Amino acid sequence: MDEQLRARVREIVERVVAEQNLGGAQDSLAQRALALGADHGGFELKAILTRALVPREYRVVDCGAFSPEPVDYPDIAYAVAKLVSDGAAWRGILIDGAGIGSAMAANKVPGVRAANCNDVKMAHNAREHNDANVLTLGAKMMDAATALEIVQIFLTTECTAARHQKRVAKIMDIEKRYLKK
Repeated sequence: MDEQLRARVREIVERVVAEQNLGGAQDSLAQRALALGADHGGFELKAILTRALVPREYRVVDCGAFSPEPVDYPDIAYAVAKLVSDGAAWRGILIDGAGIGSAMAANKVPGVRAANCNDVKMAHNAREHNDANVLTLGAKMMDAATALEIVQIFLTTECTAARHQKRVAKIMDIEKRYLKK
């Protein structure tokens, strides 16, 4: 078996095992499942975020990439978005070069509200005003310290004001109009 095939098999097995082990994390407030994924452009930043998140109360579900070799960001975005959409992950974080493509792909999955945030103000607004459940980051757009600050705000800010919740409901109503039945 060549190295590329071995890596792909390992990736699939790790993903399946992670998905099977998510059930208990949903029931525990102390340990929330957080789907995390990156393409090759965000691979290094994903490793930094993982090291920062694991010691906290978050259970990181790594959706790839598992090496710096080129991968297609829509595949990673779909994996993260699907876990969030299905309720298997509380929130998701995606990293690619600019964060734009991953946001576009993730937003195609019903129930996902992905926001590309390049600073803490955007992250705060995305959560408080839009109840974003997936954060996308551009690894080429910021340094690791900024990314960590953005992630912290994204994970700790809630959408609490009734006027914002009403608007989020309207966003979800638009989505429902276009879902195939």
